[in-house]
Amino acid sequence: MEHARRPLTCARPSVPTTRAASFPTSVNVFRGSFRPTLNAVSRRNVGRVRASSALQAGDGGDGSGGRVPPAGGGGGGGQGDEVPDDDSRSSAKSIFWKGWNDRVSMDPNFAMKVLVEQVIGVGAAVLGDMAGRPNWGLKELDFVFSTLVVGSILNFALMYLLAATPASAAGAKGSLIQKLFSEQTLKAMGAPGGHFFEKGFTIPQRFINLFYKGFVFGLVGFSAGMTGTGISNALLMLRKSFDPNFKLQNETPNIFFNSATWGCHMGVSSNMRYQILYGLDMALCPIMPNKAFLIYSAIIRTVNNMVGGVSFVYLAKLFGVQKIKDEKVDSVVVA
Repeated sequence: MEHARRPLTCARPSVPTTRAASFPTSVNVFRGSFRPTLNAVSRRNVGRVRASSALQAGDGGDGSGGRVPPAGGGGGGGQGDEVPDDDSRSSAKSIFWKGWNDRVSMDPNFAMKVLVEQVIGVGAAVLGDMAGRPNWGLKELDFVFSTLVVGSILNFALMYLLAATPASAAGAKGSLIQKLFSEQTLKAMGAPGGHFFEKGFTIPQRFINLFYKGFVFGLVGFSAGMTGTGISNALLMLRKSFDPNFKLQNETPNIFFNSATWGCHMGVSSNMRYQILYGLDMALCPIMPNKAFLIYSAIIRTVNNMVGGVSFVYLAKLFGVQKIKDEKVDSVVVA
């Protein structure tokens, strides 16, 4: 659930969470929905820069030397630029959508990749989860449901946080979260920014990448586990409150310990598989035809998702966070 879909070129993908093959750059279904807003903002920003330049080139008096009147209605010396506009209000109301638009501006196929990852990636992981349980998980559907919820949150979180934005591409300073997921943080430590097998680094530098990626993956896994397990447990309790005849198949997993298991799974299992996949990509991409590489990438990442689902089940059983109720067979006395 946690590895990036391979793009059409041999460059390393920016989102290491998807498993299916990337879409061609001609697929611009979502371009029209988000580009106008970004272009409008860019035009306004250009206008502000020109206005500022005109002010600096003026005669230094009352600001009449080429000052552009602001849309907000005035003020001497160009102070009208500080009047908040509709964009600042809307960005305050929808920070998420602004972040989404930023990512779509960098990758017009981002929305489609998220959709495919949620359908194929999460679906393959849930299939692997069921395959790792007795009777394909038919007596543990509550646990399978928990995996579905956590996996969906986890996939989206990793894709969203690791996707490129205009600010990250320009090397601008971002928030603590952005710095945590930025390759520049690893590069500042002298380690590979992408994966363990990148060329030109020493063994100690490579292990810095391995442990740092493990920490970041584990942090995301724990956070997604807290959210997803809480949601799935709440939905099961809600179902029980509406239907007195509904009986839980098993004990609902402890939120903290189940989340810790997800963190361990992501930091160890997912991280190691991520490193291996990108090492294989680096070795095979230059020697394989592009279409053959895309087919290989789609297959290997689907298999990887299923392996991830199975490995989580074994880890959960090992730690005892998902306990199955003992089946009690009542003896029937035939008169």
